[in-house]
Amino acid sequence: MRVGVLTGGGDCPGLNAVLRAIARKGERVYGDEIVGFLDAWDGVMERRTIPLTIEGMRGSLPKGGTVLGTRRGSPFDRPDGVDLVTATMSDMGLDALIVVGGNGSLSVACKLHQETGLNIIGVPKTIDNDIEGTDVTFGFNTAVQIATDAIDRLHTTAESHDRVMVVEVMGRHSGWIATHAGIAGGATVVLVPEHPFDIEEVCERLVRRHRRGRFASIVVVAEGAIPQEGTIALADREVDQFGHIRLGGIGHLVASEIGARTGFETRPVLLGHVQRGGTPTAYDRVLSTRFGIAAIDAVHEHAWGQMVALRGDRITHTPLLDVVGRTRAVDPDLFENVASVFFA
Repeated sequence: MRVGVLTGGGDCPGLNAVLRAIARKGERVYGDEIVGFLDAWDGVMERRTIPLTIEGMRGSLPKGGTVLGTRRGSPFDRPDGVDLVTATMSDMGLDALIVVGGNGSLSVACKLHQETGLNIIGVPKTIDNDIEGTDVTFGFNTAVQIATDAIDRLHTTAESHDRVMVVEVMGRHSGWIATHAGIAGGATVVLVPEHPFDIEEVCERLVRRHRRGRFASIVVVAEGAIPQEGTIALADREVDQFGHIRLGGIGHLVASEIGARTGFETRPVLLGHVQRGGTPTAYDRVLSTRFGIAAIDAVHEHAWGQMVALRGDRITHTPLLDVVGRTRAVDPDLFENVASVFFA
């Protein structure tokens, strides 16, 4: 078979491991020709490709980013986009397209499959871990490890200067990274989008902690965390070209409020895109490899409109229709009965 592959959305540790696995099993076991599209859907519409081969992917397993390049956007953003995609698939003799991406890319994949009948397989990718239908997404473990390492280092500075350090991590709609990194890093407070926070309550916790003789605290806040209505006001936020609110900055606001309300020396730390980059952890390399193998297997099983997923210890499939348009929230038990036990 001749199979196309693209990586869409934000970059993520483990993408190259997925591509490497698709190329290896596709070429060696099935005798497939794997065609990589450059720069996500733009590459499909503009027919910009590179061959994905075993030889070409050598050495890529530990590398972050993606050899195909990635960007946001959709063929539905332009009037001729869908026609260009279907023409590319037909003219290039492609039997299937594997889409490796997050909620946005998988939504496009699902819509294309439903409206055009294109043979599409999805692979879930996001450091936020917020895709429904799978227990874990690759890239998440790496992002948590990076955030935890940063928190470990910030503890020593906080303790040396009797400071409160407010660490902002990624997490637009869900607080998976914040919750896991907060638990692993011994945070005093964790703020996530699923639970609007009362800044006064946060300050009271910090004051109680200081009264007990603990003069250093770590507050972990997801970029999408929001205050309870009527507590502190958020400035109007810009919207990007895709209609997404530009996040980032909640850490500075929380740090400023804590400092003003408690008198404690408080410093914000924004980890930002550091969480996306660099070498994937061993866990993410293995998960990415399993997803890549499962994706090319799904092509040969003709499991069109399905997404590969991890359920327990098993790799399985789940319909894209059951996944798109939904956000997987942080496990309430993990946040309320585990993480919150350690809040000051």
